[in-house]
Amino acid sequence: RDASDADIAKAYRRLALKHHPDKNPDDRHAAERAFKRVSEAYSVLSDVQKRRHYDLSGGDAALGFGPAGKGAAPGPRERADDLFA
Repeated sequence: RDASDADIAKAYRRLALKHHPDKNPDDRHAAERAFKRVSEAYSVLSDVQKRRHYDLSGGDAALGFGPAGKGAAPGPRERADDLFA
């Protein structure tokens, strides 16, 4: 929650390059999924209103996705948390 915009952008660039499908031709499908997750997380964290809503309400529910249930795909909170894992 205390990451600066510069920290978020730096983490996004690092992970976007790491997971870009063109850099992972041996497992392109997994790379595409990871790249999309990273991009979606960045779209939330880089937007002031979305980030505030995310921080206050806790991710998925805050963005209208509902709580992630058993077997559900990772939501924005999980993807956003991956940026700093």
